[in-house]
Amino acid sequence: MLSTALRTLRTRWVTFVGSFVALSLGVALIAVMGLALASSLDAPDRRPERFAAAPVVVQGQDTLRVATANGDRTQKLARPRAVPAAAMTRLRALGTVVEDRSFAVRAEGAPADLVGHPWSTAAFAPYALDAGRPPESANEVVVSGDWARPGTDVRTGGGTVRVVGTVTGLGFENAVFYTDARAAELSPYSPRLVVDADATAVREALRGVEGVQVLTGDTRRYADADPDRDSEALTAMNAMFGTAGGVTGFVSVFVVASTFAFAVAQRRREFGLLRTAGATPGQLRRMVVSEALVVGVLASAVGCVLGSHEAPRLAAWAVDEGLAPRWFAIGDYTWPYQLAFWSGLFVAVSGALTASWRAGRTGPGEALREASVDTGAMTRGRRLFGAALLITTAVTLAVALLTNPGELLQRKVYVSRPMLLISAVALLAPVLVRPLVRLIARLPARLPCAVGMLVRENAAAGVRRTAAVAAPVLVTVALAGSLLGATATLDRAKATEVRERTAADFVVVPADDSGFDGATLRRLRAVSGAEVAPSASSAVYALEDDVALLRSDARAAEPEPLATTAHLPLAAGKVSDLDDDSIIVNEEWQKHTVGERVDVWLGDGTRRSLRIAAVMTTGTGGNGVYVTPRNAPAAPVDRVDVRLADGSDRTTVAAGLRRAVRASGGKVLTGNAWVRDQSPETNRTTRAGFLLVLGIALLYTGISLANTMVMATSDRVRELAVLRLTGATRWQVLRLVGAEALMVVMVGGVLGALVAGLNLAGMWVALGLLSVWTTVEIPWPTLAGVLGACAVLAVIAAVVPAGLLLRRGAVESVGVRE
Repeated sequence: MLSTALRTLRTRWVTFVGSFVALSLGVALIAVMGLALASSLDAPDRRPERFAAAPVVVQGQDTLRVATANGDRTQKLARPRAVPAAAMTRLRALGTVVEDRSFAVRAEGAPADLVGHPWSTAAFAPYALDAGRPPESANEVVVSGDWARPGTDVRTGGGTVRVVGTVTGLGFENAVFYTDARAAELSPYSPRLVVDADATAVREALRGVEGVQVLTGDTRRYADADPDRDSEALTAMNAMFGTAGGVTGFVSVFVVASTFAFAVAQRRREFGLLRTAGATPGQLRRMVVSEALVVGVLASAVGCVLGSHEAPRLAAWAVDEGLAPRWFAIGDYTWPYQLAFWSGLFVAVSGALTASWRAGRTGPGEALREASVDTGAMTRGRRLFGAALLITTAVTLAVALLTNPGELLQRKVYVSRPMLLISAVALLAPVLVRPLVRLIARLPARLPCAVGMLVRENAAAGVRRTAAVAAPVLVTVALAGSLLGATATLDRAKATEVRERTAADFVVVPADDSGFDGATLRRLRAVSGAEVAPSASSAVYALEDDVALLRSDARAAEPEPLATTAHLPLAAGKVSDLDDDSIIVNEEWQKHTVGERVDVWLGDGTRRSLRIAAVMTTGTGGNGVYVTPRNAPAAPVDRVDVRLADGSDRTTVAAGLRRAVRASGGKVLTGNAWVRDQSPETNRTTRAGFLLVLGIALLYTGISLANTMVMATSDRVRELAVLRLTGATRWQVLRLVGAEALMVVMVGGVLGALVAGLNLAGMWVALGLLSVWTTVEIPWPTLAGVLGACAVLAVIAAVVPAGLLLRRGAVESVGVRE
């Protein structure tokens, strides 16, 4: 059987080259994604940055730790506590204590991420002056980098300052240093101290003081800004590469299996002749498996080599696009190669064996008759599996809609659900091809020329060929429509929620993260004709089922102004019932009955028992909770909603608001402008992951489409020759072949659009059940681009081989034997 398989590979090289290329690319993609995912599992040990030269760093509690039945659960506090006054008194008795402060600074011509510190902390990075001198007065600063030189005046949100010195940049931040006194004025909040003393003495001095952490050695990195950025980056990369890997694996397995199945189906005449010559069904199957083993081993090995070369390029792209940290690189792992190799080999053998099973069971005479007419493409197993997948998809969708509609809005769900439906539609494609072809070609078939009629009949008769060529188009169109459509629809739903909740005529926002100071708020309240509602962002933490510590974003505002400037989507209760002893929650909370009490932890870790004053609908998950300012300790006001009083002039009020925030650099927006500014966009990493998936799918589709078209066209030598003998010219035959390719792409596109439409319809119903009625966003330009690219590739891959075949004489071609 092996020798027969090798001879078959030599004689039918066109068919096997197509299978080889498709499988090699699939294995390479699996290897690349596996290597990227494996390399994103662990981050290198980070060293301290801002406090690399600090003896000891003492900071307030920044983590909430709650004991549960399954162990301690932790969450980062929205507002870390300052170092207690008692601790500061004890530490000052040990030696020099420097208060650290960090605050955002906006300055003309400066980097957008400029951050301010007191000058006394510069030595702990350690920064060193490379020009000028330290700041000595409130209007003097020292900057890092080369965006400003000594002697330059710079306008900032806190007034104009003069740069008197520069320090050597260390690469981890863009810093500006004020005098200690001026830094304390700009940011009274001091979350940490640097203590010039022995660590043991510091710990002894703080014995019995709660809410403080002593950081030494490598633990000083927890005092850096965003100390968890590496783990967050890893989580984002894991999600991106995991999604890309899962979808890529599905696409490659799906297309490779389809290609191998079509390659075997093309050889029905050959199988019939072998059965006539006395070959048994077992011998036939062993021959096909041997061929698949040869192709699978070689293609999987080549794919692993390609993957090893392309994985570093993917890592470099992720770093260049800012999707991965600077340290990210492909590591030395072996399991992705093993996974890719054995997956490729398994798919090759399974695809070939499954497709050859029916041919092996068919009698010789029946096999020869079937070789002439493409019938029986829909086997019983295919019907059963296709129907089972379709029923599973419908049942799981119905269960999710009835029990937990919000589950359908989660990325892992709307990424995986299309694959189930794609598989079901692909398995049932032979049933759908004929009616769909006749529907699409109904008008062209009525034209005076015979091309439309021939295209319709050829595509409808060659069910296997049409289904095999349409499969990669179906996958790509369905994924593009489902993934990009889902994210766009979710973005539109979230924007709708923001628009419906906002009743303010103006929204005033601060220049930076430090929020509005008391003087600015007093000036805003003094604006004639303006009803202002200041609010602050914070967080609230609650235990669910006594095992999970969940964080909910919270907005702190006084109830009366809140009721005036916001339309909360209430399911029960009233906004006016909110007070210092209550909270407004949403229906996602385990307890969400008005009047019921819930135990929560506030943004600074303080535990409270609050009464539920009102309950909001769940929505897309953006409906957090609302509390009063007393239950958001130390949270700065970061938004002021403004309603016009009766009879007030809009222009006059807007001018008064701008004057009130001019000194602090705040911005006054109309309500509609603020809604547009707040309109959510898909997370950059998520969108990049989807584009990566779709780019790979389109590349894979192009190659697979070209392979399958070449395989299909090369098998039509006699058919094309008969057309020539009946009087068709060479160009008429080529136009017919091109039109058939377009027809097949249209079939795949319609099936893919059907899958995408069904997935998006399920999401739309889920949003409606969550009280968010919005339009479904379909990425028409992307779908048109995908279909156009597939059409061009299909026409070229069909016409070029056909043109080469037609160079042989028609009579000679009719006499060709396999």
